[in-house]
Amino acid sequence: MGLKSPAIVIAGLGSGAMLAAAFAFQYIGGLPPCHLCLLQRWPHAAAVVILLLWAVTRWRIWPWLGALAALVTAGIGLFHAGVEQGWWEYISSCTQGSVAGFSAAELMNPATATPAPVRCDAIPWSLFGISMAGWNAIVSFGLALIWLFGASRRD
Repeated sequence: MGLKSPAIVIAGLGSGAMLAAAFAFQYIGGLPPCHLCLLQRWPHAAAVVILLLWAVTRWRIWPWLGALAALVTAGIGLFHAGVEQGWWEYISSCTQGSVAGFSAAELMNPATATPAPVRCDAIPWSLFGISMAGWNAIVSFGLALIWLFGASRRD
């Protein structure tokens, strides 16, 4: 198994844990995700798939791709944290409600209640002054380093 195998497994499972935490905040904590939150989930899902592909094939490319996935979600998280802090703006659709699931008749009826938008520039939860997006960036940069450690090792 060697030294690189535990690092790769830890990094892949770390992304799985981040994904599980995101779903827990959504379904148990009642915090619906915004558009940028959803974008941060996809690279974590990719990292879990990459871990599985690496476990089956042991091809050396997979850990490098796992590091890339972790860096992508870290970058999105950093960008999202900047939007939350007002350092830069994001598209206006991130502050508007969705009309998905409504019929044409419901959309024409002014009495139809549409859900409140989940804003990308709002911080619904934080720990030690760092939002979920900020924590995703921090943890994901750490996971990228672990992926890179595993990828660079020759056992």
